[in-house]
Amino acid sequence: MTESFAPPAVKPTTRSTGDLAKVAVSGWLGTAMEFMDFQLYSLAAAIVFNKIFFPDVSPVIGLIAAMATYGVGYVARLVGAIYFGRMGDRIGRKKVLFITIALMGASTTLIGVLPTYAMIGIWAPILLVALRLIQGFGAGAEIAGATVMLTEYASARRRGLISSLVCLGTNSGTLGASALWAILVAALPQDQLLSWGWRIPFLASFVLMIFAIWIRRSLKESPVFEERADVVDGVALSKQDIMSKQDIKDSKKSTSTIEAALHQRKGKAFLIALGLRFGQAGNSGLVQTFLVGYLATVLLVDKTVGTTAIVYGSLLGFVTIPLIGLLGDRFGRRPLYLVLSALSALFAIPMMLMVTSGNPAVITTGMVVGLNLGVLSLFSMESVTMAEFFGARTRFTQLALAKEIGGILATAIGPLLAATLTAVTGQWWPLAAMLIGYSLITLVSAAAGPEVRGRDMVLLEDAV
Repeated sequence: MTESFAPPAVKPTTRSTGDLAKVAVSGWLGTAMEFMDFQLYSLAAAIVFNKIFFPDVSPVIGLIAAMATYGVGYVARLVGAIYFGRMGDRIGRKKVLFITIALMGASTTLIGVLPTYAMIGIWAPILLVALRLIQGFGAGAEIAGATVMLTEYASARRRGLISSLVCLGTNSGTLGASALWAILVAALPQDQLLSWGWRIPFLASFVLMIFAIWIRRSLKESPVFEERADVVDGVALSKQDIMSKQDIKDSKKSTSTIEAALHQRKGKAFLIALGLRFGQAGNSGLVQTFLVGYLATVLLVDKTVGTTAIVYGSLLGFVTIPLIGLLGDRFGRRPLYLVLSALSALFAIPMMLMVTSGNPAVITTGMVVGLNLGVLSLFSMESVTMAEFFGARTRFTQLALAKEIGGILATAIGPLLAATLTAVTGQWWPLAAMLIGYSLITLVSAAAGPEVRGRDMVLLEDAV
């Protein structure tokens, strides 16, 4: 008996304003938690972890070691991006987002109960790295999944604005973590901060995890996923399944949709998206992570200056991020990328001159402008642009991989490289050179890419 297989009838899927609001809150919470978790760790690595987990080395080497443990989480993120990205493209976005937030929240909470080096010796940093790996595995697909869900829910006319809510989540997480650390550093004496105060932010993240899981239990699946021509009964057909079904191969509709995606040469859209990621990821690692520790450890500026600057910058970001999303909807993704990346490169040297001035007000101003111009503005554009670059069949996987590979090459390696270069040279110019390099890579990538504003998200093939 010959198996009969008809191409699925693709009907427009409707979602209410309430559904969109729930997805927006879910994406905001999950992304806020991801960035809060990683920012909690990065600030702890810069401020206290070199003392409580790596106490038997010089301050500079301790900072390098703490930044290295920060970086290993990005390796795990890549593995998580591959695993959960493929799962999200095959069985839907909703299920993956539920798993990833549970992994992130559990591992972050457990960091808050870790014994220190003084208690169990070398096992303390080993356990710290293990939890960082679990945290990174879950986080590897979190922001990609939240971005995909929001862009696939949003209307084409307001996709940039709505997608920027993901960035507000990152901003909220950064703000929450930085505010917690700023309060702790200001309120607690050094001995109490090192003995028990550092645990408070990690334990507090448990509450956010519970709320986010509760919200995600009632989410509806992405309408774009349900409308995909290659999805049957909620599961995407494999390439082998599609090619073996004669009815699909003979279908004119399927030839123009599924076959186009299957036979498109992959790679160009991914490489352009990876280049777009570099500016934001690299600048973020330096401005939000390394400079905080650099100010306190190398320049010997009061610890509160760096964390306070990040708090102020994050607060301003609540205006910057949606504004850039609106401008992207109005003028297009490509023009804004060109302008923002060029300005970021031009501001690198002035920012470092301000950071090394020794004046707390000047340092704060430089970091606030650098954060909003070179990190948050680019991130607002990145969320929607990268999602529009990729076809629906592999959007989750490619978006997650582009973000995480860019994160490893720029955000994870960047602070470690910056710590090494500044230790060797004793100068600030390597930091300015790195900021310029990251921004120029993004500038070239934007110039090489197409305009994708308003692209049909149900299309299975990539934009280029």
